[in-house]
Amino acid sequence: VQLQASGGGLVQAGGSLRLSCAASGRTFSSYTLGWFRQAPGKEREFVAVIRWSGAIAYYADSVKGRFTISRDNAKNTVYLQMNSLKPEDTAIYYCATHSGGNYYYTSAYDFWGQGTQVTVSS
Repeated sequence: VQLQASGGGLVQAGGSLRLSCAASGRTFSSYTLGWFRQAPGKEREFVAVIRWSGAIAYYADSVKGRFTISRDNAKNTVYLQMNSLKPEDTAIYYCATHSGGNYYYTSAYDFWGQGTQVTVSS
């Protein structure tokens, strides 16, 4: 599986962005997919995850109510709609396929995209 993240950019606080993660390879619809982010000098942290059917999703407390993860299996794409952005959301955002284990840990994911930079100015 290859993952290509896009949609990042520079936005003012309170603004919105929608990230996309396009996947190539077989059986995309069977994968659980997650978004993580990594700010400078910090460890990569969990943001959101969506199960293969799209019916179940989980979020980090820091983004709950502001971010929405969704997927379109026909387009092999997962999205992260980010609203009410804050400067502390500034990070490189990565998508990844879940291979097993706790959704919140990077070790539970095997294939990773290259990341897309999100910068929120105050």
